[in-house]
Amino acid sequence: MEALTNLFNQTVIDGTSITFISACATLFSAIIFGLIISVTYMITTNEVVPNRNFVMSLVLIPAVMGLVILLVGNNLVRVFSLAGTVSLIRYRSVPGDPKDIAYILLCAAAGLAAGIGFYLYGALGVVLLCVLMILLNKFNFASSFETQKILKVTIPEDLDYQGLLDDLFKEYTTASVMSRVRTTDLGSLYEVMYSIKMKKDVNEKDFIDAVRCRNGNLTVTLALAPTEYGA
Repeated sequence: MEALTNLFNQTVIDGTSITFISACATLFSAIIFGLIISVTYMITTNEVVPNRNFVMSLVLIPAVMGLVILLVGNNLVRVFSLAGTVSLIRYRSVPGDPKDIAYILLCAAAGLAAGIGFYLYGALGVVLLCVLMILLNKFNFASSFETQKILKVTIPEDLDYQGLLDDLFKEYTTASVMSRVRTTDLGSLYEVMYSIKMKKDVNEKDFIDAVRCRNGNLTVTLALAPTEYGA
């Protein structure tokens, strides 16, 4: 009985007071914050099948952050020790949606709020920002940028690629910019890349067929513009 009672008493570690109840409140609130954020991510993600590992990480990050903040407290020695430990960890990941970074930062902020005991402010921030993300996704905020595509056209060296497709761009697109030109196949071919925005209700097959007639039926690639940084 005495041992059970001691769990609820204050534990002082290097000047930091921690109780069992405060630790439980921190972890439970952080886990709830993580669950709310992860569900919001699954609702708003552009992926056909959300990455299960990333979704689980969104649940765990606030709890881990809250526990770290709870244990570190205001002790500078432990703060620098934590920074040294984190600096030894190497993160390896493939480029992804920049929106994922916002979710990670939100998880970190939620964990920080739980760790310092600001449960109400943490709940307010998580709920408001998650609702904001759902609304932005529901109303397709900035969805016009999703119509931007990348067109790669292989052109023989005997053709002048400048102005070769201008009339087709006027017919099928609302905007077009030549973004890159390089030679391939020992300089016998040009690979020209354009950033274009297709007109609504345009048949992409007709557009590609028209481009193929201009470049001698060589390779033509039309793809969505990459959304990740550094692409």
